[in-house]
Amino acid sequence: MLACKFELGSLAHAIYTRKSVRAFTDQPVPREILKALVESACRAPSGTNTQPWRVYVLEGEVKDKLVDQVCKTHDAIAKNPELAKDYTDSYDYYPQKWISPYIDRRRQNGWSLYGLLGIDKSERDKIHAQQQRNFRFFDAPVGLMFTINTSLGRGSLLDYGMFLQTLMLAARGFGLATCPQAAWLAYSKIVLSHINAPSDETLVCSMCLGYEDTKSLVNTFETPRECVDSVLTWV
Repeated sequence: MLACKFELGSLAHAIYTRKSVRAFTDQPVPREILKALVESACRAPSGTNTQPWRVYVLEGEVKDKLVDQVCKTHDAIAKNPELAKDYTDSYDYYPQKWISPYIDRRRQNGWSLYGLLGIDKSERDKIHAQQQRNFRFFDAPVGLMFTINTSLGRGSLLDYGMFLQTLMLAARGFGLATCPQAAWLAYSKIVLSHINAPSDETLVCSMCLGYEDTKSLVNTFETPRECVDSVLTWV
């Protein structure tokens, strides 16, 4: 395919090599690079130039304290599922009722990952531990939290998606890896309090950022994409 012919360092290379990385090294990311990434992402388009994004950077002890609090809560819910009612997503990221083909892709994604890691469906403790890796930012040195003003409409989430993709592609240009996360949404009240977000902001998602651990088995996992002819319609 013509689209697959790209050169190292090109935009096409960044697009085709971007993936969700689930194991990072502890190599720190210089703050000037972090600032450059966000500056690049701010070039993303937004309806009437509203620029709805707000980024909180967590590193070191600040990140560790949030990780510890959320992991303890995650463990508590596993022991007492009744507690889950106090931790709900900040918005409906996923549908309330799943239908095909979306549920099929979701299942394939989850069980393919667990299968690679040798985790069986019946091994709840191992599944719980792997899920909790999300709340440890997969050991990335940087955790990013993205918020939006609650007064804005659904269109601003579309704008936000373009911002996030621009940031992830810019990261590839610096040799960095990322993993966007919706898992943190259930713990948004903990997150928003920890980052001292204003009361009129809500959590959109989070992201791990750092250098990929290329020796980790989990990073050999790559999700498939539908054939272009299945999503493209000539009118």
